[in-house]
Amino acid sequence: MQDRKMTSIFERYLTVWVLLCIAGGIILGKVAPHLAKTLDGMAIYVQGAPVVSIPIAICLFFMMYPIMVKIDFASVVKAGKSGKPVWLTLFVNWAIKPFTMYGIALLFLGVLFRGFIGADAVDLVKMPFGLDLPVGAEHGAGVVILQDGIKMLQVPLWRSYLAGCILLGIAPCTAMVLVWGYLAKGNDGLTLVMVAINSLTMLALYGVLGGFLLGVGRLPVPWQALVLSIGIYVALPLVAGYFSRRWIIASKGETWFKEKFLHVLTPVTIIALLITLVLLFSFKGEVILNNPLTILWIAIPLFIQTNLIFALGYWMARLLKLSYEDAAPAAMIGASNHFEVAIATATMLFGLSSGAALATVVGVLIEVPVMLMLVRICTSTQKWFAKETL
Repeated sequence: MQDRKMTSIFERYLTVWVLLCIAGGIILGKVAPHLAKTLDGMAIYVQGAPVVSIPIAICLFFMMYPIMVKIDFASVVKAGKSGKPVWLTLFVNWAIKPFTMYGIALLFLGVLFRGFIGADAVDLVKMPFGLDLPVGAEHGAGVVILQDGIKMLQVPLWRSYLAGCILLGIAPCTAMVLVWGYLAKGNDGLTLVMVAINSLTMLALYGVLGGFLLGVGRLPVPWQALVLSIGIYVALPLVAGYFSRRWIIASKGETWFKEKFLHVLTPVTIIALLITLVLLFSFKGEVILNNPLTILWIAIPLFIQTNLIFALGYWMARLLKLSYEDAAPAAMIGASNHFEVAIATATMLFGLSSGAALATVVGVLIEVPVMLMLVRICTSTQKWFAKETL
């Protein structure tokens, strides 16, 4: 099989771009401290509460649409031919990964690193949509306070980071995993099928698991906002991708769609992601500068979780006697996170300036180097698996 490499400069140097956006966002926050607040205030309000940040919603749509338009739903129907790898990834992604992420993040952020983060450090997050409690009332682990005339929940900072980790843990990758599977010389067709199935599964399970685990962690459970976030950040681009794909192929043909249209869209997802990161860090820069090790405390449990889920999926694929071409993407899709949806949901639920939003951004920061390491592990262990029979 030919060598496979990242062809897009955005994909190859994603970690560099993320670091530049962190620096740019922090500088922007210093130069224009009110800009992020103003942008975050541009929102759709329901009953006086900001529910959907319009700038973030626009950025997130352009993150998600290029992913969703690639999905060939006809291949989902035929997924039964690849039953074992599909069922394996569904089991690991939805029955194991959310709970191991919760346990690992709770251990490190809530116990081992709690003193480093600040045992008494607090974070201000949005009040759950539709909840109207008096100032001073307790809700989960939070207390209602008045901040600039707006009711907010004051929660322990480590719990806010935990919330971001939870939102990452319940979001299996549906974008960059196409790149990781390709680099690992996996079955590209199967990878796309698993992406489609996980996108559809996310519609049903993301809000349910997110609400449950946030509740267990004594964090606000904004059920209405969770459902709304899935509708805006997953369902809307999914529907737009489905119908525009059909229309473009019918009008221009499949060759033009794949060679021209998708080529133009390739950098759109990452550009939209980088713009979102500048906004996030323009507001969180002060926290990072005051405690520069914050990113490290969050990154450690995410790194452990990524490697654990990969190892589990890879080992189970070997037990099931899958071919290497099927085993590699099946293990990759669980290890990699759908950070686009996690960032969007954290921003919607807890606010642009929340620790939860920052934790999801750390997921982006470590994504490329960690996944490239796992790609190398895959390609160096191909002999562990049977070859794909054609």
